[in-house]
Amino acid sequence: MRASVEWMERAQVALYLAALGLGAVVGLLVPAIAHPAELAITPVLGLLLYATFLGVPFAKIGQALRDERFLSTVLAVNFVLVPVVVFVLSRIVAHDQVLLVGVLFVLLTPCVDYVIVFTGIAGGAKDRLLAAAPLLMIAQMLLLPLYLWLFAGAEFVGAVDLLPFVEAFLLLIALPLAAAALTQTAASRTRAGAAVQEIVLGAMVPLMMATLAVVVASQIAGVGRQLGALLLAIPVFILFAAVMVPVGAAAGRVVGLDVPARRAVVFSGVTRNSLVVLPLVLALPAAFDLAPLVVVTQTLVELVAMVILVRLLPRIIREARADGGGRAV
Repeated sequence: MRASVEWMERAQVALYLAALGLGAVVGLLVPAIAHPAELAITPVLGLLLYATFLGVPFAKIGQALRDERFLSTVLAVNFVLVPVVVFVLSRIVAHDQVLLVGVLFVLLTPCVDYVIVFTGIAGGAKDRLLAAAPLLMIAQMLLLPLYLWLFAGAEFVGAVDLLPFVEAFLLLIALPLAAAALTQTAASRTRAGAAVQEIVLGAMVPLMMATLAVVVASQIAGVGRQLGALLLAIPVFILFAAVMVPVGAAAGRVVGLDVPARRAVVFSGVTRNSLVVLPLVLALPAAFDLAPLVVVTQTLVELVAMVILVRLLPRIIREARADGGGRAV
């Protein structure tokens, strides 16, 4: 089992792209699969987040809080600099409230799951980003309503039913987080708990593949039908990734972070929480039925950007050479 897990971890980018392709093919060839696939998003995503949170070293959260320089940089990038960038870029779609809302939901929320995977592939400090994940999750849930009120208007916020949001938070955040904490406690005390933890962590890549395939299969036909309307959002997502790479790199350098931490800051700033906010966007009123497709479109653009970034970022932010002939950029 361990050998297969290690193989999947090495090949995970290719496996994720294959899952996206499979979901797209199935969704386009069998449009009727869209509804059952949409119903499957929440349970599959809940399992993925359980596995993700299970990898978070809860016992070391205190240590993460003491890593003040890294933590403050990640929080500043995501909740001070990102909103400024999002506000400017969102003006491209500001004339269409549905597109605007989809863009705001997805770009204002930093990723807490596969960002850790891509950070590790690029030689970033995935352990420090993993420890910061619960704080990033809590902060975005608290600040997202404020940013939506500022950027989309009080009328939109007032028209949204908060109950589905509360339910989604409980099912997709609080429950997996609590289950992961309990599993970690059991793993430290019992052999059975340790076995469960090993199995779930070993299933991380298949769970991510299942989530990506289900999300794409549920939405790809809608994306195809609404492609004309969605085209305007694509430049926003491409520009966001392009802008946040130098912004994150500069922020890490200004505060004097080491190279792995700076790479982690960049990935945290670029990668968004599309899979987590999707159920929230699906809970919006019927008038916003295009907004989930905006979120899925961002996922597709982002995954392509991630494949490029894992190759490019180590060249942009590199270790100083041991002989002193070079320096970290």
